[in-house]
Amino acid sequence: MKRSDLSHLLRAASTIANDREVVIVGSQSILGSYDEDDLPDEAVGSIEADVSFFGPDAEEKALAVDGAIGEDSAFHQMYGYYAQGVEIDGLVVLPDGWRERIVVWQSYSSEPARAHCLEPHDLAVSKLAAFRAKDLDFVHALMTHGLLSAETLVQRLEMTTLPPAHRRRLVAWVRSSPA
Repeated sequence: MKRSDLSHLLRAASTIANDREVVIVGSQSILGSYDEDDLPDEAVGSIEADVSFFGPDAEEKALAVDGAIGEDSAFHQMYGYYAQGVEIDGLVVLPDGWRERIVVWQSYSSEPARAHCLEPHDLAVSKLAAFRAKDLDFVHALMTHGLLSAETLVQRLEMTTLPPAHRRRLVAWVRSSPA
């Protein structure tokens, strides 16, 4: 996905939810910090953006977005990419303080939306917590390209509510990954 695709999704999601402030929590959140030309292929290969919102009606807004421009929608069929509406609380593992580190990104082409993207290390923690092969590849690629600090990543892992055994396994993975 490119920033231009993300801008299009942001515009659509903002209009559907009637909310200017759109939260991007999946891998495409990296586009808030880096242009796609500065990222490894593994970081921009997804055709979906995980979209959420702040506030008490966040779940309803995410469901509306998912229904209108989600997977297999007419939007997806027309453009080849889509938004998946997700609920942050309870679904996405993030370190304490993640909201204070949010990266706000917007462009004229995303108006009226403003993307609230995860800071890259917080994003990497959420990917490591999922521990799927594609997520490990994503984090590894960012580390290999010098876009993540292993030390910061370990610190952020320690700031999660993950079970200690799982957290130790993730810390070991980060420390053993060539960067």
